[in-house]
Amino acid sequence: MDQPVPCFLLLEDGTALKGTSFGATNSTSGEVVFQTGMVGYPESLTDPSYNKQILILTYPIIGNYGVPDKICDENGIPCFFESSKIWAAGLVVGEYCDYPSHWRNQETLSQWMKRENIPGIQGIDTRALVKKIREKGSCLGKIVYELPLQTGKLAIDNPNLQNLVQEVSISKPITYNKNGYPKICAVDCGLKYNQIRCFLKRGARVDVVPWNYKLDTNEYDGLFLSNGPGDPVMCKTTIENIKNVLNSPKIKPIFGICLGHQLLAAAIGCKTYKMRYGNRGHNQPCIHEKTGRCFMTSQNHGYAVDAFTLPEHWETLFTNANDKSNEGIVHAKLPYFSVQFHPEHTAGPEDLESLFDVFLDLVKNADTSNISAKELVNTKLKYINYKQLHPEKPKKVLLIGSGGLSIGQAGEFDYSGSQAIKALREENIKSVLINPNIATVQTSKGLADKVYFLPLVAEYVEQVIKVERPDGVLLTFGGQTGLNCGIELEKKGVFKKYNVKVLGTPIQSIIDTEDRKIFSEEINAVGEKVAPSIAAHSVKEALEAAEQLGYPVMARAAFSLGGLGSGFANSEEELTVLATRALAHSAQLIVDKSLKGWKEVEYEVVRDAYDNCITVCNMENVDP
Repeated sequence: MDQPVPCFLLLEDGTALKGTSFGATNSTSGEVVFQTGMVGYPESLTDPSYNKQILILTYPIIGNYGVPDKICDENGIPCFFESSKIWAAGLVVGEYCDYPSHWRNQETLSQWMKRENIPGIQGIDTRALVKKIREKGSCLGKIVYELPLQTGKLAIDNPNLQNLVQEVSISKPITYNKNGYPKICAVDCGLKYNQIRCFLKRGARVDVVPWNYKLDTNEYDGLFLSNGPGDPVMCKTTIENIKNVLNSPKIKPIFGICLGHQLLAAAIGCKTYKMRYGNRGHNQPCIHEKTGRCFMTSQNHGYAVDAFTLPEHWETLFTNANDKSNEGIVHAKLPYFSVQFHPEHTAGPEDLESLFDVFLDLVKNADTSNISAKELVNTKLKYINYKQLHPEKPKKVLLIGSGGLSIGQAGEFDYSGSQAIKALREENIKSVLINPNIATVQTSKGLADKVYFLPLVAEYVEQVIKVERPDGVLLTFGGQTGLNCGIELEKKGVFKKYNVKVLGTPIQSIIDTEDRKIFSEEINAVGEKVAPSIAAHSVKEALEAAEQLGYPVMARAAFSLGGLGSGFANSEEELTVLATRALAHSAQLIVDKSLKGWKEVEYEVVRDAYDNCITVCNMENVDP
């Protein structure tokens, strides 16, 4: 990073906040807004809705994962950005990290901002600044490098008095997935890439048109109104075009997001108003009017629709649980609806991406169905989406325990199994434990609801399943014994026979990781480098494999997490001893080219059902 340059954030009320610069070193002005999300600055900065705004990010360290490369998907759309450039006028952070650590990192945040001529200021108490904006309301501001001679109120041009949409919109139509169906006309008022992607992955054709494009209902099957920056009343041409569509004798479904929601509302005669400080960032709670269910949403807007001005036949669809502002409208009979939040969710919660399915269902069935947007949205959110987001919780779960532990052996599986039982209890799920070891914590009286002191072999476990009839089974808390037992039960069809669902890691993933040959093939398939290896099923095959690979080699028994019979061999004699011992415990032996002397770094990663990943810890394994 270059030597930091002192700079200042000046607010229109005369407040001057001192910090140091990163990114470009040029002055800028705009509306000062804040976002409290913990991730997603590449997406936020490239969101056209931040045009002419100085964005405050409240998360303590910004820049720690750098900026990814502009890798494009199969449709030519960049994967990690929301448009082709940075739209925010400037960036304000508490602490900037100039030493990013992430496998996708291509350049630092400062380098990217400098290239795009966007200034940043760090060393600001962002919490105090956000508190000020929440109390006083949104304000205008400037990033400067010298304090003015006179303090007091500053004269700053208000960007909300300009047509910001005209600046961010494309100049001529662009088509994606030309042969797709149905044909969606997307009005670009500041369109985010992931909105296009949400349509394309559902097979639709998307014709993106400029903000002032004259809309013709004969040209498309459905009309989509995108997000965008600024005051909706500045988009008079767009509002008039939407009015013409609404008055057309040919009814085509309409779906609006964010500014698109406000433009649809304005076209039907609703009033919009400037919010005190707007709603920006992730995890904004919205209540669905019909079901009363609360959904978490991603948002970025400073204006809202006045729900009290809704005309006849139009109803509130969602309401913000925090400030009670309107978050969606729907026509009672016709296929028109819009939402204030971002169901395309980059970055943010994915609760309501199904609204794209609702819209496309309306479009596909427009000529054959009398169903309204209101009915379809309510049905979708009541039934389908509920099951997707909240799978039915099991009532009783069987836990394959840690089994016998030798003196001096690590007790991590007794610990993890005990924690699993506690977690089941917190969720009011009955736990049935099978574990022959009376000397473990997990078999303590009062921990599990029921304990079977039986051997951890398939025959006994099946008898317990037959008697207890659990809804689910946990295999990954009992170490190698539990994993091998689970694989055997799966191969025998026991889980299918008694309708027991394997919870957590899927059974196929367990098989793929335990079978070392399959594991090596899977690693190769995703482009990761792995030591050359050959699978052997006899001592003779092991010796032939070593001859082919060259000594020294590593011999590893499959399906044995503790590595029974595994080790290094420098000669035929040593490998014969290892292979004989390993094949007594396992039907498969993997002979690898030795990587002795390499540094081994290990990462413990936990992933949930929604593909959220957390690196719990990392460690370096030191070879003694």
